[in-house]
Amino acid sequence: MYKILIADDQTLMRDGLQTILQLEEDMEVVATAENGEEACTLAQELRPDLVLMDIRMPVLNGIEAVKRLRPLYPKTKVLVLTTFDEDDYIIEALANGAAGFLLKDIPSDKLLQAIRDAVKGELMLPASVAAKLAARLSAPQAARPPVMQPRDRAPVKFTDRETSIIALMVEGRTNREIARLLFMSEGTVKNYISAIYDKIGTNDRTQAVIWLKAMQVM
Repeated sequence: MYKILIADDQTLMRDGLQTILQLEEDMEVVATAENGEEACTLAQELRPDLVLMDIRMPVLNGIEAVKRLRPLYPKTKVLVLTTFDEDDYIIEALANGAAGFLLKDIPSDKLLQAIRDAVKGELMLPASVAAKLAARLSAPQAARPPVMQPRDRAPVKFTDRETSIIALMVEGRTNREIARLLFMSEGTVKNYISAIYDKIGTNDRTQAVIWLKAMQVM
C-alpha cells in the first residue's frame, strides 16, 4: 500500500485528487496539506511514500518544501504537480530532488501510473516537460542553468555498453540491479558510470539521470 500525502492550496484540487487515489487498492491518502510548511510537518509525522506537491502555495511554496524534505527523508518521493510548465520550475524542482514534474491536466490513469512509477524510483517527465528541459540543457554554455554543466558543447557520444547502462539508469535501477541484468560485476558497472559522468560533466546521479532522460526526447 502506497502512503500518499497531497499538498495543494486549492480545496477542490485536494479533494479531487484524494477521491481519485482512494479508489485504488494500492494507494492510501494519509493526509492533505494546504501549504508547503504543513506538508513538511505532516511528512515528518507520517513518513509517506510519496508527496504530490503543488508549486505555488502560501507560507512555503512547493520548491522550498522539496528542498527541505529531500535531505531529511530521502525515501519519500516528491512528485511535483502544477498547472505551470515554466522552465525555471522544472529545473529547480528536479535539481532539488523531485521525482518528477507533472501538469495538472494529466489524465487520471496516467497520474496513477506516474505515482506508481515514481515510488519505484523512476524519474517522471511528460514529453512536453522533458522537451523543455532538453532545450535548456542543450543551450549554449552561458545560458545553461546550474543543474548541469557538460564540459563540451559538442554532442556527447556513448559506447553501446554505456548506452545499455544509461537505459537502466533512467529506469531508476541501482548499480547492483544493472550488474545483474547485464551480467557484469558491480565494480565494472561503477567504472562505466564514472565514464558516463565524465562525459556529461557531473558526479551527481540525480542530475545525470535528469540530463540523460531529457536527451532521449531530442
